[in-house]
Amino acid sequence: MNTPEITWKSWLMVATLGFVWGGTFLVTEIALDGMTPFWLAAARIGFATLVMTAIWAARGFALFEAPPPGATKVSVVFIGAVSTAVPFCLLAWGQQYVTSGFAGVSMASVALMVLPLAHFFVPGERLTLRRVIGFCIGFVGVVILIGGQAFESTGTNLETAGRIACVAAAACYSVSSVVMRRLPPVDPIGLATVLLIIAAVMTLPLAFVMEGWPAMPSAKILLVLAFLGLIPTAAANLLRVLVVRSAGPVFMSLVNYQVPVWSVVLGALILSEPLPPSLIWAMGLILIGVALSQWGALMRLFRRAP
Repeated sequence: MNTPEITWKSWLMVATLGFVWGGTFLVTEIALDGMTPFWLAAARIGFATLVMTAIWAARGFALFEAPPPGATKVSVVFIGAVSTAVPFCLLAWGQQYVTSGFAGVSMASVALMVLPLAHFFVPGERLTLRRVIGFCIGFVGVVILIGGQAFESTGTNLETAGRIACVAAAACYSVSSVVMRRLPPVDPIGLATVLLIIAAVMTLPLAFVMEGWPAMPSAKILLVLAFLGLIPTAAANLLRVLVVRSAGPVFMSLVNYQVPVWSVVLGALILSEPLPPSLIWAMGLILIGVALSQWGALMRLFRRAP
């Protein structure tokens, strides 16, 4: 396992992921008008699995460069479960009982969770004071952006359980990124596909158990599902694998600070939602936090620039 290498391609991929996942909330709201939460998660994962399997088949089903030991196979199954299937289901259930603001803060906490995990389990991902300060400043920026909804109560009986589910989903993303980084040399398309297959095998039966047989969605909802499966699930999952495998889980976690910003901005541009007065301050703090936490990577990037 090589030391994480952060290039301009890494920054471009992380920025793309932040934009795509930030816009996913708007599309998901449309899909939820015609589908239940667990079937929505299962359907987008299932569609993404079909697309990625076709691409993987065209490449000859390449995966590992050498036959992996049994422990590596177990790790892949574990990543497939905790990188997609488990957090998707936890969020689908938990967001019924918490505010959207709390769910957003939970996802932003991924970056803070990754820091100590990567320090102990990923070579080259040392936990430095500057990096900690940077990530904390970025987290404060996200909380300011979300505002009063960040920690206000819904008053429902299952709110505490819902909050635990959201935080557990964030922990799943953190752990899966670290374990993924520790895998031996692997084909990224093959890995992204296998992870989706594992997630599909888990989520489809769970959707049946939790919500029964789904009603046939309308043509509009089917198009929305196709988009969710193709862009924020299949394509984004591949980008996530590429970023974690090359630049490392700490760098990948920067996406979680971008998502709330894009969600707010796109909501204003597309749905004419009001922009919060705190947007500029929040964006400033997030950018300062990112710059501080990735100062070394930025300096190396600019030194290489012609």
